[in-house]
Amino acid sequence: MRLSDSEERKTKIVINSIILAISLYGMSQRDYVFQKTSIAERVIIDLMAPVQSFVTGIQEGMSSYVEHYVANLNASKENKVLKNKISDLQNEVFSYQEAVKESDRLRELINYGEQLERKKIVARVVSWDSADDYKVIRINKGVKHGVKLHSVVVSAEGLVGYVYRLTAHFADVITILDANNRVDGVVERLRSHGVVEGYSRGRCIMKYVNRTEPIILNDIVLTAGLGNVYPKGLKIGYISRIERESYGITQHVEITPIVNFSKLEEVLVLVQEQEEDKQLEWKALDQEPEAGEIKR
Repeated sequence: MRLSDSEERKTKIVINSIILAISLYGMSQRDYVFQKTSIAERVIIDLMAPVQSFVTGIQEGMSSYVEHYVANLNASKENKVLKNKISDLQNEVFSYQEAVKESDRLRELINYGEQLERKKIVARVVSWDSADDYKVIRINKGVKHGVKLHSVVVSAEGLVGYVYRLTAHFADVITILDANNRVDGVVERLRSHGVVEGYSRGRCIMKYVNRTEPIILNDIVLTAGLGNVYPKGLKIGYISRIERESYGITQHVEITPIVNFSKLEEVLVLVQEQEEDKQLEWKALDQEPEAGEIKR
């Protein structure tokens, strides 16, 4: 006779309950074994336990030291790698910043030259005269780049000088700080004329200014455009000292150049196509100044 499903489940529950009860009873009757130690064993245990504890402490200490040493060593290596990466990134950032600054200077230089109707060549200053007074500078453009003798050199601030010596790849520029470089100048405010020459300590002097001219400090001096060399209207500098003597017909006028020659990095060379008659005019001018030594 087959049992129904509910009866089978009850039967299984009863059987499992009986088996569980028998198992619990067997465990409760189990005898636990206890081993008795002799006096000698207790003595040995008492003597060895501190030693074992000491040895275990040393092992743990050594293990901890090794782990810390390895961890510090790895951290030191990682720190060095990170420092190198930071240094590389800082160098890259510095290079990018310098590139941006140079780009800004070149943009300003090119914008300044747009108003001048001459061929324009951008050049970099690579050296200056050994006297360290910036009377002569050298640029990295020469004949092969289209530079010609007597080409005017300017910066974004104003007049630098003119090219007086050339090679295939370089050119030497005599600046307005040299006494041999004479520039016809005009005071912007009064239109008073004079001749600007290099003087001393990074300044120029403006000669032949009539004593009666009411010039004042900080008056701007521009190129007058005479002599077929310098275009008209280039900034030369500002008047920084005036001495009016009680005698004579002129006054002593010192000019501080607009251009900061100690920070000059890029310049613009203005090349003018010269006709034959202009070339003949150059032969009648004073001899070219002797070049000072060039510091590389």
